[in-house]
Amino acid sequence: MDTHFFEQVALWSQVAGAVAFLVVLVLLFRKYLVPAVQANEIARNAEIANREKRRAVLQADLSKARDEVERADGDAAEIRKRMAAHIAETRAHLDAEAKDEGARLVRNAEGELERARLAARDRLRIEFIQRALVKARSEAAARVSDATNEQLVRGTVDDLVRGRN
Repeated sequence: MDTHFFEQVALWSQVAGAVAFLVVLVLLFRKYLVPAVQANEIARNAEIANREKRRAVLQADLSKARDEVERADGDAAEIRKRMAAHIAETRAHLDAEAKDEGARLVRNAEGELERARLAARDRLRIEFIQRALVKARSEAAARVSDATNEQLVRGTVDDLVRGRN
């Protein structure tokens, strides 16, 4: 019985040691590992919450940016519309000015043409008169006396002064 007793004691001591080891292991697990896991879980949850908040802020910023882009597009369209109206108005104004200037230049040119025509007619008359006088002198110099010649010249000059054609 002695050996059997010692064998039993050795067996039960190993069982008790294993149970004690397991108890100590469970106690250490509960004391150190469970709080570490819980702290890690809390930290991860806080990190996820922060990322979700940051994501919500970024989505709000994105929405604001999209609204600003839409407003900028609307403003650009309004500016284009105003510029088109301004260009059309300026074009119409410049066209009107050009037409007025063209009409004025045509009137001035017509006046110049009339003045040039009158001046040419006057030069032509003078030339005809000079030729007529030369011809009259050459042909009638022998037939007309100086007194008659002077009378003819005075009559012609008086007619020209009075504006007879």
